[in-house]
Amino acid sequence: MRENFQYFETNKPRERAGIVAIITQTDASGRHTAEEHLNELALLADTAGADVLFRMTQERAKPDVALYLGKGKVEELQTHIEMLGLQMVIFDDDLSPVQVRNLERELKVKILDRSALILDIFASRARTREAKTQIELAQLEYLLPRLTRAWTHLSKQYGGIGTKGPGETQIETDRRLVRTRISHLREKLADIEQQQQTRRAGRNNELTRVALVGYTNVGKSSLLNVLSSDKSSNVFVENRLFATLDATTRAVELSHGRKALVTDTVGFIRKLPTKLVASFRTTLSEAEEADILLHVVDISHPQFEEQIDTVKATLKELNVEDKPVIMVFNKIDQLDEEHKGLMNALRERHPHSVFISAHRGIGISQLLEEIEKVITEESFEITVEIPLEHYEVASRLHELGEVRERIYTEEHVRLKLRVHARNRERVERLLATAA
Repeated sequence: MRENFQYFETNKPRERAGIVAIITQTDASGRHTAEEHLNELALLADTAGADVLFRMTQERAKPDVALYLGKGKVEELQTHIEMLGLQMVIFDDDLSPVQVRNLERELKVKILDRSALILDIFASRARTREAKTQIELAQLEYLLPRLTRAWTHLSKQYGGIGTKGPGETQIETDRRLVRTRISHLREKLADIEQQQQTRRAGRNNELTRVALVGYTNVGKSSLLNVLSSDKSSNVFVENRLFATLDATTRAVELSHGRKALVTDTVGFIRKLPTKLVASFRTTLSEAEEADILLHVVDISHPQFEEQIDTVKATLKELNVEDKPVIMVFNKIDQLDEEHKGLMNALRERHPHSVFISAHRGIGISQLLEEIEKVITEESFEITVEIPLEHYEVASRLHELGEVRERIYTEEHVRLKLRVHARNRERVERLLATAA
């Protein structure tokens, strides 16, 4: 029997960090939103292995071009860094190379922005060859415009005997090497995508394909474990952001002996780096290939509406926003009584919606019924007569659709079928062979 092991570093020292954000909207709502974003940034830092000991906000119409914060706030931040012994400061927005260089010079600690932090988390959690390739590509593309600050100590020409050459500086050499590596990784990802397409082509295409999408840490992996027919190979689950990166597919039993293939995909997050979305397109292609999307939402989260908007924006970027979507509001067991009334409002807003607790197994049967309902809506009924000498065609039609009625005559078998729209062309080609 094959055993699966998950290894973790247990002796890696945790770094001491501070987090910083700018509040551009100075009303109560803007301040509350900024605080929620900082809370999420703290969770990201915790996932990466840092303890957040200090947080700072500044109300500004826009970030300072040179330092992101005002000069006075930078001096205040420097004081707290020295008092608390901070080793890094993480900023909630993307920083320009100039801002990072200036902040490092002023604060004399490691400076990260949200994108760099997310990339670091992904790099530490990538397990498969595909995920590692995607992460390395995204990191290098993020790094390339920042080489001027990362390698300033190398931005000079070497002198002395044997060093005369075409006059290329070290920083230019570094850039060329990074671009060469990026080109190689893109070719490697293209090969992986070709292999994935071949693998998907070999699947049982008669089965409905369902993709779990949603914000990170909303319970997608837990839901897949509950739905899966195979309880011996559960998906790894952890109450942290980006617990799983690789797409995992499981068979799910529906009624009347039917099955669907359900795939868990990487979670989305606010300000997900564009380069990361592009690099993970092979993983996210499971959403592109799906017939139905299950948009899983943590209904207990105070910012779940914003998380819904973030996921919808990412799906639009992937050009899959027009697919049938079932809204799956998870963690209803964590709602207090005064918030349970919002479920009725959400039902009216989202025609296909179910309310579940994957952790406690609540509402799973209703979810399966909703999946079947959407499959039915995306299907059509057809009645055909197949000559008995072409009975192999009738057998094949059994695989492509659900047989609702079967009547035999002396020369034909009459079938009443419900067929998914995706299989229409295949059914028409089969019928043509028996005409």
